[in-house]
Amino acid sequence: MSNVIDITGLPPEHIVFSPSPLAELGAALHALSEPGHHPGLHVWVTATHAALHTDLADRLCEADFLWRSSRSDILLPAHPGATLAEELDELDTIDDERFVAAAFEITCSASYTRPTPSPLVDPHERARVREMVAARGPRQAAFTDRMLTDPDGLRQWLRRLFEDCEEAFFGDIWRRVGIQLAADARHKTELLRRKGLSETLPATSRALSLEDAQDGSGGTRILVDKLAQGRTTAFANPADPGVTFLPTSFGWPHLVFGHAPGWRPVLQYPVAGPELPTPAALELVQQRLEALAHPRRMQLCRSLSRGPHTTGELAHAFGITSPEVSRHIATLKKAGLIQTRRRGRYVLHQLDLQTVARLGSDFLEGVLR
Repeated sequence: MSNVIDITGLPPEHIVFSPSPLAELGAALHALSEPGHHPGLHVWVTATHAALHTDLADRLCEADFLWRSSRSDILLPAHPGATLAEELDELDTIDDERFVAAAFEITCSASYTRPTPSPLVDPHERARVREMVAARGPRQAAFTDRMLTDPDGLRQWLRRLFEDCEEAFFGDIWRRVGIQLAADARHKTELLRRKGLSETLPATSRALSLEDAQDGSGGTRILVDKLAQGRTTAFANPADPGVTFLPTSFGWPHLVFGHAPGWRPVLQYPVAGPELPTPAALELVQQRLEALAHPRRMQLCRSLSRGPHTTGELAHAFGITSPEVSRHIATLKKAGLIQTRRRGRYVLHQLDLQTVARLGSDFLEGVLR
């Protein structure tokens, strides 16, 4: 279930860790539009919504598909600036066709990994975009029509929206978290210099790892453990090879991976904190769900949740053979759901209640990652 970034031949200096005001604003706007993803930000979301002027709240609603169900590439700068104004200036240099095509990443669609024509020039893509946005609501549909008929005007409108967000609430946020994110980026950069990428990636996120290609080519790739699958290369933009990592304070549990064709790969990762759980590997979550899907194993878990039992006790209680119980226990144990200990000549099995209690949140974090 891994996304892949081929970095074969990439010089280490082209792997960049840097905070981005625009990316953090995108993460904050996502939290405002989908607070259910971010229970730890409930107080901030409630207070910010209450303080928003009606006009600004209405404009955020119009453009929310830029950051709600997916995160537009225009919100993930490959070359972060020191200020939001610098990054917005850089956005102004992107041509209209590329800007509009990136803006309309409305869903987490598989087509994201394939080059698609700009809706400004392709009538079929324009019709597809209008249909998708129409399902989001009339305000979003009106925003889209203005973007398609007057892209320059809408780009100026969007810049003013971001500047008004900075004045209303994001300026205070960035003064508070920007220092922390810059410190994390410096730490990762130094770790990369001293220890290499193989140690830096898992220190960045447990969902990231480095792997040598299995085809004997001698290649190297970054694996991103996410349910959505994608494949790209650090040389996707030949004029700008590299990979950019953006730390975020507002992003957990999301690990955002921007890898549109022709764009430099960008990863926005949540800064680790003592209050954040270690993400479970998606393969392990799937294994645990499959282990519990069998009705007999569910029945065994009911008994094992009440206390330790031997194989013989379980076989007698359920009227099945000891080998059959052993096979079910082995499956549950392999999935990490069972604790086993020996007492004299007896082997006792018991359900690991903490692991089972986390399964729901592990699953939710996995699909949101």
